[in-house]
Amino acid sequence: MASQAIGQERDGSAGSVPAALRLSPVHQQHVRDGARFAAFGGWSMPVEYAGAGVLAEHVAVRTAVGLFDVSHLGKARVVGPGAAAFVNSCLTADLGRIAPGQAQYTLLCNEAGGVVDDLIAYLVSPEMVFLVPNAANGAEVVQLLRAAAPAGVSVLDEHDDHAVLAVQGPSADAVLAAAGLPAGHPYMSFVQVESSGQPVIVCRTGYTGERGYELVAPASAAPALWDTLRAAGEPYGLQPAGLGARDTLRTEMGYPLHGQDLSPTITPVQARLGWAVGWTKESFSGAAALRAEKAAGPARVLRGLRAAGRGIPRPGMVVRDADGVEAGVVTSGTFSPTLKTGVGLALLRPDLVDGTDVGVDVRSRREPFVVTRPPFVTAGVREP
Repeated sequence: MASQAIGQERDGSAGSVPAALRLSPVHQQHVRDGARFAAFGGWSMPVEYAGAGVLAEHVAVRTAVGLFDVSHLGKARVVGPGAAAFVNSCLTADLGRIAPGQAQYTLLCNEAGGVVDDLIAYLVSPEMVFLVPNAANGAEVVQLLRAAAPAGVSVLDEHDDHAVLAVQGPSADAVLAAAGLPAGHPYMSFVQVESSGQPVIVCRTGYTGERGYELVAPASAAPALWDTLRAAGEPYGLQPAGLGARDTLRTEMGYPLHGQDLSPTITPVQARLGWAVGWTKESFSGAAALRAEKAAGPARVLRGLRAAGRGIPRPGMVVRDADGVEAGVVTSGTFSPTLKTGVGLALLRPDLVDGTDVGVDVRSRREPFVVTRPPFVTAGVREP
């Protein structure tokens, strides 16, 4: 998950920070490692690192292992009698389908069915759920849940209390083991441990499509944890990776980005995220609108695009059918370092199914693309 497109800062040099942006707990580690920073969801975050760059960082994650700082992601805790039941009545996915110690991808929708945010819910117990929303939406998620919370249930904004580090790639398990952290637990499950006397949540999930883990630790413990992971990963070719590689990796997987592929005006039905909706649940925010849209069929559908030529799709580009009629718009797009071709996501007319030839207006020319079901590359995220 990420909150909005990467915006270039005023000064992209290593170590520079635009005014009024929040800093990660491991910001100084990034400065030391020669990161180039950009504004992202109100935070100054690394885009890429000196001596590597987006392409090398992308390849490291696909073939070896990468280390991301994603501390800009929101963090909130819902506690009290019936906390899990309350969260389940608000978010789309059915929290009752998982057990304590498991996590779930889910959505918070508005009454019209649009996506306020997509997030990960960690079910700690029936009385506690830890939420990881997107950076730009964390405060709104907390505000909406607080307004709906029954007596005895508290919604705590812990955005600044925790850091989140992601170890992603085929060698992720080996790196965690070398760092003295648990690995090998099932996909979308988490383990709570102590590392150097500090509590750390190790969850097997990520946003790259590779086998990996996200570590939630106290902000004060994050610099030492970053350095521990870097040292443990050196024999395995670990590469610090920034948000540039994070974006190319998630696009190759067809993972949606809130603010582009999801938004308060784009619904889970349109985004083909019906699998993240508990359709048989008694209630959740936006349920009536989503059930009606599902029954009627959406007016537009999020699908993948793969270049049949040399075109690179970018958000906002017009997609046209075989007759040249405007049929949709690109929401995400990039050059795939793995496939060496352009790939992207687009909101299209429902009749433009997978396998359909379309055109995309790339600058002053129309480039050929094929509607293609993501992921565009082989996923390793669920491998046992």
